[in-house]
Amino acid sequence: MSHFTRSRTILLVIAVSLLGCFVALPGQDTKAGAAQLQSFKDIVAPELEGGVAWINTGKPLKLKDLRGKIVMLDFWTFCCINCMHIMPDLAKLEEKYKNELVVIGVHSGKFENEKNTENIRKAVLRYELKHPVVNDADRKIWKAYMCDWWPTIAIIDPEGNLVAGAAGETTFNVQSIDKMIASLVVKHRKNKTLDETPIRFDTAKFRDQPDTPLYFPGKIVYDAKGKRLLIADSTHHRIVVTDLDGKKIAIAGMGYPGLKDGAFDKAQFDDPQGMAIQDDTIYVADRKNNCLRQLDLKTQMVKTVPGTTRSFALPKQTKTMQCTPWDVWLDGSRLFVAMSGAHQIWTLDLKTHAFAPFAGDQSEEIKDGPRMAAKFAQPSGLTSDGRNLYVADAEVSAVRRVPLNGTGPVETLVGRGLFVFGDRDGPGQVVDEQARKTTEALLQHVVGVAYHDGLVYLADTYNSKIKTIDIESGIVSTFLGGPGKAGEDRVLNEPTGLAVGDDKLYIADTNAHRIRVVDLKTKEVKTLELKDVPPVELKEPEPKKK
Repeated sequence: MSHFTRSRTILLVIAVSLLGCFVALPGQDTKAGAAQLQSFKDIVAPELEGGVAWINTGKPLKLKDLRGKIVMLDFWTFCCINCMHIMPDLAKLEEKYKNELVVIGVHSGKFENEKNTENIRKAVLRYELKHPVVNDADRKIWKAYMCDWWPTIAIIDPEGNLVAGAAGETTFNVQSIDKMIASLVVKHRKNKTLDETPIRFDTAKFRDQPDTPLYFPGKIVYDAKGKRLLIADSTHHRIVVTDLDGKKIAIAGMGYPGLKDGAFDKAQFDDPQGMAIQDDTIYVADRKNNCLRQLDLKTQMVKTVPGTTRSFALPKQTKTMQCTPWDVWLDGSRLFVAMSGAHQIWTLDLKTHAFAPFAGDQSEEIKDGPRMAAKFAQPSGLTSDGRNLYVADAEVSAVRRVPLNGTGPVETLVGRGLFVFGDRDGPGQVVDEQARKTTEALLQHVVGVAYHDGLVYLADTYNSKIKTIDIESGIVSTFLGGPGKAGEDRVLNEPTGLAVGDDKLYIADTNAHRIRVVDLKTKEVKTLELKDVPPVELKEPEPKKK
């Protein structure tokens, strides 16, 4: 389900008759909604005014300066899985209509952390966006277009008229949008109002130049038996295996995105995230490929795990959506999978290859109770104490507990809702509503978790902190991190992956492109020095044979 605000008013436009957008009401058949594409005349698109900064362009853009181009506005926020789901389709449209279409991302953040231009710049790089993005921190552009959902798409013709829109992922139909753009190209080419001069935006100066072979590492695993570290070098689309001192053992993945099995140096991943290891077999949540992959460290071969490519239709809807695996946890012959796009936990039986939901009813919210009736919101991290599974439930800034045997209820240790977040230590759950407002712990988009010695360590990602939950007392405490002193490199920058081993905490410090190693007894922090791990030399993949 697409992310939405509490008012539940329709996205992009409150009245269809006012702006002439194609939209789908909550619960409406989305294919029917997508079929309602209509063109309207004399509806001038609001100007792009009110943004606080621009990324991937040398200067702020104005619609009046883009006359002659078809413009597509993508209203998004970088935490939102639904926004991530449509990015590949936007990229395909950009490539197909590179001389006629200009895509502009309007980043209207949900979390406080998402209103910071530097953090948005990092997200633009992490998601490999090539088009201009405006930081609509005060939501002035959002309000001008009367938006209420992430993502929202608005299409503007070469004469500056708003002609179509899609509110929410379930109404985003790339075929219908493609047809709309194609028809606008034909019409305005005939009318001589189409400008087909290519526009090249300045993206180079916004790129990171990290002095490290990693690029936005997402997750990390400590392999006690093999004395190894597994690192998801996510935006390099590869898995790096080292010894505990950082010396290279193996690298799987060519360094650019794709879905290809085979030898480590020929295989391709697309934003790999969580991993689990059993002897010399690694299981990987291959996020953008929407499947699980299996790596054999002995044969140095990669294969897609049979039966793990899944789409589903939401109740009363006909459009399939991605499940988007983000993390995995191995318990004997069962592999638990955090399905961030499905808002569920699934299990894969490694003996029978049966793959099915284990907890969550597919709707995006927070609700405890029987596991299949419980609600999650973009679960993104998993760990266990041997009896329970602990889940980093990112969009509700929560940590949830699910019994491994499936007989008990889902419980919340900390977290209250989609729009309840902050940075406060204290008891994870407070019964009294008045006391809750000032004493209950608050997190901000927690993505990673790791259990050790009665504590759940959690990556409080948007607070750039590591916190702990004492399982016995329920108290949430800051362990490490924070804004740091002015002029100094902060300890962490949006960490998303955690692992514990040999009294050390290993942190995938995502936005800093590094692995941090913390002594749990002294809290001394070091950066793992990677040895013999080459950086990725980006190159275009070989053209597909026709």
